[in-house]
Order: sequence, then C-alpha cells, then structure tokens
Amino acid sequence: MKISVKVKPNSKVEKAEKVSENKFILWVKAPAKEGKANEAAIKLLSEYFGIPKSNISILKGRSSRNKIIDIG
Repeated sequence: MKISVKVKPNSKVEKAEKVSENKFILWVKAPAKEGKANEAAIKLLSEYFGIPKSNISILKGRSSRNKIIDIG
C-alpha cells in the first residue's frame, strides 16, 4: 500500500493523523537533519500500523517534507 505523508519535524509531540484514505500528517520530534526525521517517521508509522519498521520504505521525497511511502 502506498501512502502520501507530510512530515513536520521539530514538533513538541509525536503523532500521526490520518487526513484521508491514503494521506497522513506526521509530527516528529527529530530534526530534519541527517535523515533523523525520516527514521522517526518510519518508527511512528510502524507503531501506527503495528508492523515492523523493515516493512516500511520511502519511495520518494527523502529530502522533502512530502513523501510517498510504501507499507507492506
């Protein structure tokens, strides 16, 4: 399953919000440096969906706040 994600780094809280069927907004505490926000986003999605982190990969947008992520 492919989803569209908007990541908001440097947030005070970590949470995931489902906007529509395949769109999510993620707030992560990690800064957007050296891939730390990407790692935090994958961890948050793993907890949200209840699947291992190894089943989640970023297809597009590694250096952007808007990402396409493959879950499965």
